[in-house]
Amino acid sequence: MKSIATTAFLALALLAVPAFAAEQTREGYIAAVEPICKVNKQSSDRYLKGVTALVKSDKLEKAGQNFSKAALALEKAQKQLAAVPQPPADAAKLTKWLAGIKAEVAQMRTISTKLKQGDKAKASSLAVTLQRDATKTNNLVIAFEFTYCNIDPAQYS
Repeated sequence: MKSIATTAFLALALLAVPAFAAEQTREGYIAAVEPICKVNKQSSDRYLKGVTALVKSDKLEKAGQNFSKAALALEKAQKQLAAVPQPPADAAKLTKWLAGIKAEVAQMRTISTKLKQGDKAKASSLAVTLQRDATKTNNLVIAFEFTYCNIDPAQYS
């Protein structure tokens, strides 16, 4: 019985350790998220680099597929970013930033759908909106001086 009580106490003590761990710093956060963003940027580059040429040559189905793949990659990155502990002083700002990235995923999916439907004009209009919204999202975290965590859809248009 004493052994069970000791084991239970040790288990509770181990669960409490993270509460006493050092809080996340901005520098630590940047170091944790930049590799995630770098992988996403590489995926985005691979999927979206030639998308403008595809749209111009009316290969809209292929362009839509590429946008869909890029949206999946960004969604994966957004979920990974959301799992990284945030510095308490920056939590509100980072929460808005992550919400902006999540909204960009939805916009990319809509653009993909419009391209697959052959609606080039609507997809182009939505791409302009995506660029504007990405700029607003990036501006939320400008103080972080990210290298890879700024989403720049304008480079693909």
